[in-house]
Amino acid sequence: MDSDVCVVGGGPAGMMLAVLLLRAGLRVTVLEKHADFLRDFRGDTIHASTLNLMDELGWADEFLRLPHQRITRLSGVFGGETHAVADCTRLPGRHKYIALMPQWDFLDFLAGKALAHDGFTLLRSTEVDGLLRDDHRRVVGVTAQGPDGRVDVRARLTVACDGRHSDVRRLLGLRSREFGAPMDVLWFRLPRESTDPDGLAFIVGAGVALVLIDRGDYFQIAYVIPKGGYDQVRADGLGALVDQVGKLAPSLAGRADALKSWDDVHVLTVVIDRLRRWDAPGVLLIGDAAHAMSPMGGVGVNLAIQDAVATARLLSAPLRQLRDAIEHDAVLPGTWSLGRHLAKIQARRLYPTVATQLLQRALGRGVIARVLQSDKPLPVPIFIKALQRFPVLQGLTARAVAIGFLPEHIGPADGQGDGRAER
Repeated sequence: MDSDVCVVGGGPAGMMLAVLLLRAGLRVTVLEKHADFLRDFRGDTIHASTLNLMDELGWADEFLRLPHQRITRLSGVFGGETHAVADCTRLPGRHKYIALMPQWDFLDFLAGKALAHDGFTLLRSTEVDGLLRDDHRRVVGVTAQGPDGRVDVRARLTVACDGRHSDVRRLLGLRSREFGAPMDVLWFRLPRESTDPDGLAFIVGAGVALVLIDRGDYFQIAYVIPKGGYDQVRADGLGALVDQVGKLAPSLAGRADALKSWDDVHVLTVVIDRLRRWDAPGVLLIGDAAHAMSPMGGVGVNLAIQDAVATARLLSAPLRQLRDAIEHDAVLPGTWSLGRHLAKIQARRLYPTVATQLLQRALGRGVIARVLQSDKPLPVPIFIKALQRFPVLQGLTARAVAIGFLPEHIGPADGQGDGRAER
């Protein structure tokens, strides 16, 4: 099977990249190791920056007809008192909110847009297990195991979008620089009543924290525990976990019995890391495959999508030029190099990645670690007090979460790029 681009991983980065490359006239094959997108541990925040991209594509109205909740304010609960942290109504642009939507709906939407193009192939239940290389050791595709046996996908470029446990990264032998994280997360759901407050809240207790994510008829719960602390939580028993949830969020006290066994609880190991180099001959890594994020703020999804947009805008024209030269036996100029273009992606996206990780690490050390190490509820942090005293600052925190650093824009459909690419 031949393609212009082989995308490994059908998550937000992979599917967004596929759609944009197809829009630029390239052939794309996406390999997704699972049979579908239905997995509860996927992040479900659709940030304002992503909604702005949907506007630029002309898809926003159709997209927002999918069931979702709109979050205009983020809050934190310290000592039983609720404090505003971010006010999205202060954001610029049309979308002054964060949408909460199950990620499988988002990915199905993008897959539907991709399927409208003849050059698109989506291989589900297909797991990469090797790299194809030419005589110069350049990657020219992947080998994989699919539901019907072995699959070889040859491509002029392979893009790894397969997450923090990237098979492509492992096969390349690339090692990331890890920055440490003080926490892990237990992920489960509890019923939600119509009388419950909506939105997203961060609740702090003694040695533990809880994030409530409104998904309409249920809450998705992120229960924050010390790094490596799952064995102790499990040893204390499911009943202790249920009791602690009720103490942190009293309105849920009678509902935590919905957890029948530990099978209802997923453990998410939190990692913050970053590759020193995001490309090798014939291959590029973006999203969590290049830089894993903490789940704080759900910003990993946003970073991955922004990576995909920059990749499509900067590489569509060079990839078409390479394809046309090969098909017509033309000779490219001596200074032409796809590797030079691949390096531009890291150069473009390094600043927002580093800035976001620095912010997450600071919050991890300054808030999360202190919460998890304390035997009593954490007092209200100074910066939270400042946000209450000067509400205009809540617009800055909203921008950092809902838009991020250096938001990207969609290039024209011909992939030639525009002035916004260099802003």
